[in-house]
Amino acid sequence: MNNLTLGFIGLGLIGGSIAKAIKENIPAIRITAFDVNEESITLALSEGIVDERANAIDEAFSSCDYIFLCAPVQKNAENLIQIKNIMKSSCILTDVGSVKTDIHKHIVELDMESCFIGGHPMAGSERFGYVNSKASLLENAYYILTPNSKTNEARLAELRALIEKTGAIPLILDYQKHDYITAAISHLPHVIAASLVNLVRDSDSEEGTMKMVAAGGFKDITRIASSSATMWQQICLTNTENISKLLGDYITSLQNIKAQLDARDKDELYQLFDSARIYRDSFANNSSGPIKVSYTINVDITDETGALAAIATLLALKQISIKNMGIVHNREVESGVLKIEFYDEAGMKNASETLRQRGYTIYEKKL
Repeated sequence: MNNLTLGFIGLGLIGGSIAKAIKENIPAIRITAFDVNEESITLALSEGIVDERANAIDEAFSSCDYIFLCAPVQKNAENLIQIKNIMKSSCILTDVGSVKTDIHKHIVELDMESCFIGGHPMAGSERFGYVNSKASLLENAYYILTPNSKTNEARLAELRALIEKTGAIPLILDYQKHDYITAAISHLPHVIAASLVNLVRDSDSEEGTMKMVAAGGFKDITRIASSSATMWQQICLTNTENISKLLGDYITSLQNIKAQLDARDKDELYQLFDSARIYRDSFANNSSGPIKVSYTINVDITDETGALAAIATLLALKQISIKNMGIVHNREVESGVLKIEFYDEAGMKNASETLRQRGYTIYEKKL
């Protein structure tokens, strides 16, 4: 594996993170990359991630053992014709798009099935571009691989082994099933987040009071609305049927909820929130899933100089590791001014006991 040459066509957030993760774990591997943003390649070269800059999709990729298509979804399909004419027969071609059916159709049309295995790392950020990429982005994230009817099992095993080197967890799926699943758990939530942000924008006062106090639940559910508009436009245009169907189901669900609200149906409204709570909690209780349990306490503190530092020092003296700490500005659904997150339940329990002994009021949350 040390003697491999990898090609990256597109070096943004995902392509850059894969390249960094592979380079970190297999330093001797050689990487050739092309991106329309020359600054990204220049930065990657200076960091030692990329070994060779390609000025186009040309012969620079002819010696690659793997080629990763990391450009926007529709652009990947356009690049296939150029790639077919330059890649060697033993090369494994893969992509990172979150929609798989479209590119698999293009692969069939170009008779490239034997060399292609679809890929989709289930990781990302509301930020984009190589400058925001990091090797740790893929750690413990599912990396879905979508082989086809002509995929050689040995090639699939080779790609799977390479993906494992990034710290990700390979998962094999049929590409059509993949697109329906991701429409439900990824694409539809982005549509909902964007529409909710726009609803608040259009409903806000001239003073912008909604924007000023927005936090808590609104902040959590709309974080992904800051993602790349171009990328999500293309995802919607390539996984349209699945997103539209699920959006229709969601609209029907909202209409039912509106009817329950208008009728003040307390039993149905309770069932809405209780059933969602039970199912959502089961995500965190699944140790193999990507949504992990969060161990958090909220602490009542006074607004005075040194209050935060006093708690941090107290926990440090007890050798209790803190994962995150911050002030809760919007406490409509939370108690306590200061939120502290820990790496495990033992840390949370030790911190709670330590602070209670010092007279602090503690609210524990295991989510």
